[in-house]
Amino acid sequence: MALLTAKTFRLQFNNKRRVTKPYYPRKALLCYQLTPQNGSTPTRGYFKNKKKRHAEIRFINKIKSMGLDETQCYQVTCYLTWSPCPSCAWELVDFIKAHDHLNLGIFASRLYYHWCRHQQEGLRLLCGSQVPVEVMGFPEFADCWENFVDHEEPLSFNPSEMLEELDKNSRAIKRRLEKIK
Repeated sequence: MALLTAKTFRLQFNNKRRVTKPYYPRKALLCYQLTPQNGSTPTRGYFKNKKKRHAEIRFINKIKSMGLDETQCYQVTCYLTWSPCPSCAWELVDFIKAHDHLNLGIFASRLYYHWCRHQQEGLRLLCGSQVPVEVMGFPEFADCWENFVDHEEPLSFNPSEMLEELDKNSRAIKRRLEKIK
């Protein structure tokens, strides 16, 4: 599996309210871990939005193409830079309803247009279904950092400080999600 660069993780999972100069586009990334309950090695990967195909849809298509054993249960954990849009929320709910051997948990670094009623409806749909959505905290950021980032390259920042800052920033986002729910 290709890994994210440390710089990509730091920039894209950044959950500060505003991006400081130099400005950069905040892209949608979805990192996933598929763990069979029989104790086998987890499968990991990540997707970006690509040519009008959201990362969530690319993820669903990947899982469908894997030909998973439907007699075995799987835990699927997704770490997203943005919470799913309403269209992807519907797709995720329909996908999980059709695949009851999958248990999906979604953790988002930021809430996508959380002030818009339409976006809030998508979040409530997910939270009211079998697809719980939570805001990433320290354990999720640390897990994502450990499992999806290339640690071979030299770092220009302190990862521990970055993870603690992400956790601190997530508190307000968690409160906002609770109000939406």
